Amino acid sequence: MNIVYKMGTGEIVEKKSRFIAQVFYVKNEDEAIAYINEVKKKYWDAKHHCYAYVLGSNNDIQKCSDDGEPSGTAGKPIMEVIMSRNLTDCLIVVTRYFGGTLLGTGGLIRAYQAASSAGIDNSLTAQVKEGIKGTMIVDYSTIGKLQYLCAEKDAIIYSTEFAENVNICIIVEKHTYDSFIKQIADAFAGKLYFEHVENVLYINSKNGVEIL
Repeated sequence: MNIVYKMGTGEIVEKKSRFIAQVFYVKNEDEAIAYINEVKKKYWDAKHHCYAYVLGSNNDIQKCSDDGEPSGTAGKPIMEVIMSRNLTDCLIVVTRYFGGTLLGTGGLIRAYQAASSAGIDNSLTAQVKEGIKGTMIVDYSTIGKLQYLCAEKDAIIYSTEFAENVNICIIVEKHTYDSFIKQIADAFAGKLYFEHVENVLYINSKNGVEIL
């Protein structure tokens, strides 16, 4: 699944009507409602603030609103864009300033979809991965070998603490964990252990690794 890593906006104009889309990362419905109210306050003079949001790793919660537009012409098209981008924990609010010309059902659907797509295109998204996080304690003569094995297995060195020994926090993708542990055991003759193990969800972007 993907989430919005950096929120963005997009705007289109269709027959003098302005459609302003704002894309948010939200963790729950309370956050979604708070952002919707924030948008309504910001664009207080606009007539329509249509939205859709999807929450949960299995898209457990899906809600949308046409906010006064003809039924099915705004909220559902916004939702379809979110789903087509495989996004979750995502809210899109599209504010419309009426330009004086009716767009018709098809025109409204296309406009709300186009604005939503523009908003996502101007955001940064990242894939959420299932991982296993743990620590390993090594001496200074061993750290280079461990770093090499981590790079070979695409294991992420999340943090490193230098003291009498070196405490290394590592994140491994869940589906590669067993082979990673076996390789570590073979390389260090079973003398190196993965400790404080826990399941995590994380993203790995150009800005670094973030545990959710």
